[in-house]
Amino acid sequence: MAWALKLPLTDEVIESGLVQDFDASLSGIGQELGAGAYSMSDVLALPIFKQEESNLPPDSENKILPFQYVLCAATSPAVKLHDETLTYLNQGQSYEIRMLDNRKIGELPEITGKMVKSIIRVVFHDRRLQYTEHQQLEGWRWNRPGDRILDLDIPLSVGIIDPRSNPTQLNTVEFLWDPSKRTSVFIQVHCISTEFTMRKHGGEKGVPFRVQIDTFKENESSEYTEHLHSASCQIKVFKPKGADRKQKTDREKMEKRAPQEKEKYQPSYETTILTECSPWPEVTYVNNSPSPGFNSTHNSFSISEGNGSPSHQPEPVIPTADNLLPTATPQDAQQWLLRNRFSPFSRLFTNFSGADLLKLTREDVIQICGPADGIRLFNALKGRVVRPRLTIYVCQESQQSPDQSKHENGDAAAFFVYHAIYLEELTATELTEKIAQLFNISPRQINQIFKQGPTGIHVLVSDEMIQNFQDEVCFVLDTMKDETSDGYHIILK
Repeated sequence: MAWALKLPLTDEVIESGLVQDFDASLSGIGQELGAGAYSMSDVLALPIFKQEESNLPPDSENKILPFQYVLCAATSPAVKLHDETLTYLNQGQSYEIRMLDNRKIGELPEITGKMVKSIIRVVFHDRRLQYTEHQQLEGWRWNRPGDRILDLDIPLSVGIIDPRSNPTQLNTVEFLWDPSKRTSVFIQVHCISTEFTMRKHGGEKGVPFRVQIDTFKENESSEYTEHLHSASCQIKVFKPKGADRKQKTDREKMEKRAPQEKEKYQPSYETTILTECSPWPEVTYVNNSPSPGFNSTHNSFSISEGNGSPSHQPEPVIPTADNLLPTATPQDAQQWLLRNRFSPFSRLFTNFSGADLLKLTREDVIQICGPADGIRLFNALKGRVVRPRLTIYVCQESQQSPDQSKHENGDAAAFFVYHAIYLEELTATELTEKIAQLFNISPRQINQIFKQGPTGIHVLVSDEMIQNFQDEVCFVLDTMKDETSDGYHIILK
């Protein structure tokens, strides 16, 4: 009991001494130091780090870290001095993270001139949500089919090599980089903090996330499994422009506080320095099995010759000649998935043969791939094609031949061989290409296409004329040599 009575007295003496002797000299220092005033032990006391606390070296406060990661986003001014910084981000906006080599001369010589691998994750800060992370992410996947929680903005990034993402890891991306070269990676966070609150009636307080970066070096088997460094920071994600409004609101609140109150809070810094932490426990994700590459909407896709004009639709008709057969081996099935732009899911179907894929129901495919890609994959498996906008039937005049069979009245019946031409764009250029395929010539050899009109006149075929053709109209094609060139004129009769 005597000890308990002395403690307040001791604190009082210390406080009195500080006020009398150092009040003038300490004024303004709190504002200069800000976030740098807190120690690593305060950060490590957070719930997310308690279970791995023993993994960090005891002298981590004085140790110079091999790497430093700087998120180019301002910290909130409404954070107390000894609390961890908090940074507000806008949903879907690209933010730069500078990857800095902080090694001393001669430190970690084994990675000099070599690549290291970094994995960036967006994870939950709250322990309650950490326990149910899998269920939370699965629920988000169903509510936002086809979306990812974390993406890399590759065109803006500098110095990253072989960026990868795993379709089953919506909150994780990885890449290689050379510490000796300038490296900046731009990230986009697509989820918002209020999506994981218990109830959504408007005005809820969003949950905080963590951006964590784990860096690894190669081992003797050329696998990036040896941990080098980990760091993280606390963020909250708002709808577009919401982070700017929240930052402004916090700044205005701090300006209204008394000077004595302001000294208890950190100033807002232009950038956020990620602080050291323990490596993410799911280290099994870092293995030598390659994860699927990024799926970009601008990726090129191969279409066999003769399926359309050079200006293809963004979503081309799946050619029936490329239907997946039940006899296809798993290797053939993998190639089919790549040809038809299903590369993000090729890893999920690694051991599926053609028969295995064709047995999947529509519900199975949607559950595996999500509604958007699932419907597209199911239609591709079943060989469903899009009905053309216009179908016309043409017959070459030279292919007309009388039929030897006779009708009941004894007259000879005329028998003509017609070919179907399917048009999607309804343009004269597309019709020229399709007729050139029929004649097995180059489209350049067809100079003009005419339609025979009243009294035998030749009317030049235009886009507007084709758009007014009746569906399944029939024409007889007549060719006429162009006297001024090696080309031909086509007449539709």
